[in-house]
Amino acid sequence: MGVKFRDIVSTEHIKFEDLKGKTVALDAANIIYQFLSSIRQRDGTPLMDHNGRVTSHFSGILYRTTSLIDKGIKPVYIFDGQSSHLKKDTQARRNELKVESERRWKDALNEGRIEEARKFAVRSSRMSRDVVEGSKKLLELMGIPYIQAPGEGEAQASHMVERGDAWCVGSQDYDCLLFGAPRMVKNLTITGGKANIEMIQLNKVLDELGITREQLVDLALLVGTDFNPGIKGIGAKKGLKLIKEHGNIYDVLKEKNIIFEVHPEVLQNLFLKHDVITDYKIQWKNPDQQAIVEFLCGVHDFSEDRVISAVDKISKLDTNQSSLEKWF
Repeated sequence: MGVKFRDIVSTEHIKFEDLKGKTVALDAANIIYQFLSSIRQRDGTPLMDHNGRVTSHFSGILYRTTSLIDKGIKPVYIFDGQSSHLKKDTQARRNELKVESERRWKDALNEGRIEEARKFAVRSSRMSRDVVEGSKKLLELMGIPYIQAPGEGEAQASHMVERGDAWCVGSQDYDCLLFGAPRMVKNLTITGGKANIEMIQLNKVLDELGITREQLVDLALLVGTDFNPGIKGIGAKKGLKLIKEHGNIYDVLKEKNIIFEVHPEVLQNLFLKHDVITDYKIQWKNPDQQAIVEFLCGVHDFSEDRVISAVDKISKLDTNQSSLEKWF
């Protein structure tokens, strides 16, 4: 979900060609959830194998990843670790929405309202442990690197871009900016035969808004994040005005006579001092075609011809680079 900054953050449209030769740190939870939501049958039923196990995420990982590689992009997936206890309320609300959406999906199916059924089905998608572990296994077989973050995957991905080990974060959430990602890109896909990739640069955003990154975080806390509910009635535009008038969240809260349940400094540090690992290794390897075919076709009922065709594209990825610098 992330912080709601759409109204104040400007984007610039780029082409896949602009990302050629560059490493993109993909927010795994964000992108795999997209697969689970969008790769479904007309009535909203996810793709499944003969044992009833969901395979939508496998299809997304295989074909989206190979598509990126075919365009000269070097992907690395970043998985979430342990979430902060401050996120439990957000997670609980999301789970309630999923349960309600699943109920309405089944009701719509029973009543023959197919289009409405799909709408609710998309909202019922869940990232289970099996989905995560299965995704990691497929990536290993494909030779695509992934990194297990200690906390938020977006924080780890942002850190990697800051270090120069990746060129941008691939995510739909503006939280990457709060975590300090110099660049993020949205919509890394092709819909209806067209690409609508949006790039956001942190320095450009801060210059246009006339604030610092610390103030951007303060603004997010006023609006609401995954870790705090924000202040009712304050959206991005109003929050920006308040931060620019008062300078920081403490003076805004004092002026409004509001007390946060969690001290603002604790919330600030979730974005400004988030736990990340620094000893990660990014290495692309040659795909294991036989193992991929056995896993996807033998176990999960994929078409062997389509899988082999996709693996052939992965094989085009240059895995012999000794330094990432050549890709920037």
